[in-house]
Amino acid sequence: MTIKIWAATAAFALLMPGQVAAFQTAPEAAAKPVKDGTTAEERSNTARLNAEQAARAKADNTTYQQEVSAAEQQVAHDQQVFSEETAVYEAEKARVAAMSAEERMKWEADVAACKAGDTTRCAAPATPPR
Repeated sequence: MTIKIWAATAAFALLMPGQVAAFQTAPEAAAKPVKDGTTAEERSNTARLNAEQAARAKADNTTYQQEVSAAEQQVAHDQQVFSEETAVYEAEKARVAAMSAEERMKWEADVAACKAGDTTRCAAPATPPR
């Protein structure tokens, strides 16, 4: 009986490497892991996914830079409009102040002339309300 077990074990040992080799096909041989524990297919997929992510990141960065540039242009435009409107406002304010000062000087001159006796420069008497 021992001899039969030894014979069976020897026959099995001789057949096993052939059976293992018969089950290994070319794709499986390529799928053998390397030192980092990944297969060529996994590394290929990882490289593809990394490339896709890098392309998306580059597109996102480009879009972001365009948005930043557009915002900076809008701020510059708004500042220019504000400066122009401020200049127009300040010019109008100066014009009104000059006109007011001129009218006040004329009024003060009329009051001084009226007090000096020039009745042509005196204000008309107010009419009483009826």
